[in-house]
Amino acid sequence: MRDFLTPLHPDGWKFVAAFAVATILLFLVFAPLGWIALIATLWCAYFFRDPWRVTPRRDGLMVSPADGKIVSIAPAPPPPELEMGTAPMTRIGIFLNVFDVHVNRVPVGGRITKLSYRQGKFVNASLDKASEDNERMAIRIDPAEGGPVAVVQIAGLIARRIVCSLREGEPVIAGQRFGLIRFGSRTDIYLPEGWVPLVVAGQRAIGGETVIADRRAQEPARQGIAH
Repeated sequence: MRDFLTPLHPDGWKFVAAFAVATILLFLVFAPLGWIALIATLWCAYFFRDPWRVTPRRDGLMVSPADGKIVSIAPAPPPPELEMGTAPMTRIGIFLNVFDVHVNRVPVGGRITKLSYRQGKFVNASLDKASEDNERMAIRIDPAEGGPVAVVQIAGLIARRIVCSLREGEPVIAGQRFGLIRFGSRTDIYLPEGWVPLVVAGQRAIGGETVIADRRAQEPARQGIAH
């Protein structure tokens, strides 16, 4: 059943219902507009889909917090509001277009020790400057072993609403759903020292399934080729 029926995220039901009502009204007024609205309703349901995922589990594994394209892997200081210092950490930026699943998932098990929301701009989320300038929700996770991990939900050019259900002090497990960003966005993750990235820029990641880093890995940074 899970292979055929994809549930909707609870935050999406009100949007789908509003689109459906508008579709019915437009069919009554002018049928061609009703068909256009029907397509928009189906797209809305598609956008808010929340598919089942199988999360790999092992000490030292970190999974992707979002579906999307890896747009950058580079050193950057973590958000200052998370009180993780100013030393650069490896930041993996994931861009979500309007066709990606927008449900965010916890990358590594631990405890939520800091949450901080900040208002900002809505520039193109595929650009690195979006990490600094855009509206965001910054999340600090302290795993049982290793340093703290930062996950940042970032609003994009179209996105205007960040949803985060986490609470400070809450224990979390890898792959757990924790929120979403509506209509195009970016999710950044900051790796503590010792975590080796297992993805490359240009690769697509699946939230909750793709292993993006390994604390036990001894290999050098990977290279990618498009073909």
